[in-house]
Amino acid sequence: MDPRRNPFAPGAGSRPPELAGRDAIMEDVAIALHRIAHGRHAQSVILMGLRGVGKTVLLNELRRAAEGEGIVAVPIEAPEGQSLPSLIVPALRTALLRLDRGQAAMTLAKRGLGALARFVKAFKLSYGELEASLDLGEPGVADNGDLEADLIDLIDVAGAAAGERGTALVLFIDELQYVPERELAALITALHRARQNDRPITLVGAGLPQLAGQMGRAKSYAERLFVFAQIGPLPSDAARAALANPIKAEDCDITDDAVDQIVSVTRGYPYFLQEWGKQCWDAATACPITAADVAIASPAAIAALDASFFRVRFDRLTPSEKRYLRGMAALGEGPYISSAIADHLGKKPNAFGPVRASLIAKGMIYTPGYGETDFTVPLFDAFMRRAIPVEG
Repeated sequence: MDPRRNPFAPGAGSRPPELAGRDAIMEDVAIALHRIAHGRHAQSVILMGLRGVGKTVLLNELRRAAEGEGIVAVPIEAPEGQSLPSLIVPALRTALLRLDRGQAAMTLAKRGLGALARFVKAFKLSYGELEASLDLGEPGVADNGDLEADLIDLIDVAGAAAGERGTALVLFIDELQYVPERELAALITALHRARQNDRPITLVGAGLPQLAGQMGRAKSYAERLFVFAQIGPLPSDAARAALANPIKAEDCDITDDAVDQIVSVTRGYPYFLQEWGKQCWDAATACPITAADVAIASPAAIAALDASFFRVRFDRLTPSEKRYLRGMAALGEGPYISSAIADHLGKKPNAFGPVRASLIAKGMIYTPGYGETDFTVPLFDAFMRRAIPVEG
């Protein structure tokens, strides 16, 4: 069929044509943000889940919805190896400029820009555009060189600026698991203090399943400050809607057995549903799309995932990390008992401590339970068996 009309276009963070199965969490976040914007308390929200469940898509959708309500949204992605101060400065600067727009007097937003400039200077960050704001800041506010104390000041004054304009300021931070625990602790403390001061500022974050443990280790009260929302594969009815509705919108259809086959092989993971949908559309020669079309398209879908979704993660691994993950994959589907992985590889469990720590830091594996290990990427066990057919 005409590829120009293909409704599916899988990509990192790309919004699917049908955002199915996420209405409840979107409503919960909308209620929390509305409460905060109107001077009421609500917990910050953390979206947690494996790769490919659509956390980034959902975070972006929540951000757009917040902006539609007049809330000042601060989008931040936390890539591996970058400090929180260097991430938060440009994002907060943009937000404070928006809050200051059209205000000639000395507003709290101007004071916030001054505090931000002093924060930049205290942590020796490179952000020359803020130098002109140094005279607006108050000495001793966000310029002590102590991350926790200065971030408390910075978040507080930013929240106060939002309150002055009758709105809320929301940090939307993706890949939050890459923020070092010391910096994560400072952010949690700053948000906690802002809440105590009734500032309309909050966090909606997203990260891998280990994030709850990281935040708990960073600050013991994190479990009371945040709602940890588990984002998993779509239930059957939502997965079916994610496939069938976009096809119907293009005046085509897909048979029930074809949908069943796709939902089964993808296990309802949104990214995989999009990939199979795309390949099935391209493979079909006429409507409706049938189970025979799915059979033809499946090798192309697997090849596309192998070349992009899986490969970009595989290529970051060291030889020892690849051997460890291949040993996991040899045991079938996870979760895996750590001692069983070590037994399979012929060594004691403590011999793999550094390798496991590195794989967790890279976001490749996590600990779903005591003594357990599993992939953060769904279906990665099958990919490892394809990528390395013979263990060595």
